[in-house]
Amino acid sequence: MASCLADWLGELTGLSANERAALDELELRERTLRRGAVLLREHDRASDVFVVRRGSLMSYVILPDGSRQILRFLYTGDLVATPALVYRSAPETLMALTESAVAIVERAQIAALTVNHPRLAALLIVRDQIERVALTDRLAGLGRGSAKARVCALLICLRNRLRRLDPTIGASFSPGLTQEQIGDATGLTSVHVNRMLRQLQEDGLLARDGGRITFLNEAALARTAHYTDRTPDIDLSWLPPPR
Repeated sequence: MASCLADWLGELTGLSANERAALDELELRERTLRRGAVLLREHDRASDVFVVRRGSLMSYVILPDGSRQILRFLYTGDLVATPALVYRSAPETLMALTESAVAIVERAQIAALTVNHPRLAALLIVRDQIERVALTDRLAGLGRGSAKARVCALLICLRNRLRRLDPTIGASFSPGLTQEQIGDATGLTSVHVNRMLRQLQEDGLLARDGGRITFLNEAALARTAHYTDRTPDIDLSWLPPPR
């Protein structure tokens, strides 16, 4: 069973055969999820982490007023529920957006990976930092960005994530999300999201056809979103050699 996590990490740097074999071992136990199924609920006891092998999930928290804040959308190759490596209970809920499958990884397996393959452990740190910076950018946008900027930034990030899985994706893609879910990720109501999408169409920045979105002026979308592509700044020169 080829590791989906290995494919994700392999995009950052080449992996040795031993490293790929070690990652393959992590993904031997698989659990399937129907659409809408909860993998892990906020405040549940947490002891395992998971690798998304198929489908897509989202993570979210319920705020004191009962509203939902979506934190992340998760796709094939993502390592999820990593707070279980630190905390006894889950700080977020993980729910399947589509029919999905995840590999169940015990904490002891992560500990063994750290000892036997230090470079893989370092790459997991790299992965977490890439995600942390992405969340920092989103937080800045939620706090200071306009509604239009928030929607633009989310659409760009979603398209880029989907393109990682399917390099044939260009300007046109299907986010696979409802306007309510986009709203819960951007701090907007679904009505406000619809209004922003209409404005972006009227501005000639994108087109919509059913659930499909086409970027018509990606440079202008990026400017509107205050989007920064941080990929060129990644520096992995410090990584230890593979084993």
